[in-house]
Amino acid sequence: MFHWYVINTYSGHENKVKTNLEHRIISMNQQARFRRVVVPTEQIIETKDGQKVQIERRVLPGYVLVNVDLNDEAWSVVKNTPGVTGFVGAGSKPVPLSKAESDKILHQGQSSAAAPRAQVQFSIGESVKVTSGPLSDFDGEIVEVNPEQQKLKVLVDIFERQVPVELSFDQVKKID
Repeated sequence: MFHWYVINTYSGHENKVKTNLEHRIISMNQQARFRRVVVPTEQIIETKDGQKVQIERRVLPGYVLVNVDLNDEAWSVVKNTPGVTGFVGAGSKPVPLSKAESDKILHQGQSSAAAPRAQVQFSIGESVKVTSGPLSDFDGEIVEVNPEQQKLKVLVDIFERQVPVELSFDQVKKID
């Protein structure tokens, strides 16, 4: 019976382990036992120097998911793959993920591919400079962060008064 298992790898080597494992499955004629090998990732939008940049980030660094009908031969194929440190589980017996766990991990990356989420790099109390809009070149202090809408509420000094202004993440940059 096919289940999702989590394989522990060296951090940063997830894609290499995925490729090595896929080649071993074919070379050892184990395609019938394996369905998928997945490195869970999500799409993130970062704002760097006022530019939005979309990057792919690993959801579980150091881990690879494999959908396998586990027996001794399939276990050996995975365990002896270069870069694999073992299965996640108690003791020497691997523990499969529950249906809910595997769905959450696998669909987390798929839903974010449709709508990449912005990485929040602002916090309350930080000083920022407005880079675009009618208030460009004004400095202010962040008093509220709304990551869902990618908005900030910033207190900007206008005519010697602090005025709250709502700005999007890409309209400001941090002052170092």
